[in-house]
Amino acid sequence: MKGKTIQEIKMGDKASFQKTVTETDVYLYAGITGDINPAHINDEYAKNTFFKGRIAHGMLTAGFVSAVLGMYLPGPGTIYISQDLKFTAPVKFGDTIKAEAEVIEILEEKNRIKLNTTCFNQNGDIVLKGTAVVMPPK
Repeated sequence: MKGKTIQEIKMGDKASFQKTVTETDVYLYAGITGDINPAHINDEYAKNTFFKGRIAHGMLTAGFVSAVLGMYLPGPGTIYISQDLKFTAPVKFGDTIKAEAEVIEILEEKNRIKLNTTCFNQNGDIVLKGTAVVMPPK
C-alpha cells in the first residue's frame, strides 16, 4: 500500500477521516500519553470547569489529522514534517469529528506539500484548524 507521489497530487486535492470520540478513546489516549488531566478523565472535577463536563484531549483530535495525512492524502509512506494548530472549540465525548486536509501548496523540488487542516464536529463547528507540511512517498 502506497500513498500518492508528489506528481499525483494537485492543488485543491482534499481528503477526510471521521470518527466519533468515545470515553474509551479518551481514557486510552490518557494512558498512552500520561496526560491524565482531570478535565479529561474526572467527571466530578470537569463539571466545575468552563466546559461543564469532560472534554477530549486536543491532541487526540489532532491525531485525526494525522490519520488523513498518513492514510488518505498523500497516504501510506507519508512523512509528517510540521503542523501548526489552533484549538477553537472543545470536543466532548460522543462528538463526531471530521478531519479534513486540502492541498494549498506543492513544493515539487523539495518533495513537500502544504495542506490546510481542519476538524469539524457534527454541527459543522470548527474545533481545530491549522496547516501541515508533509513529504509524500516517492
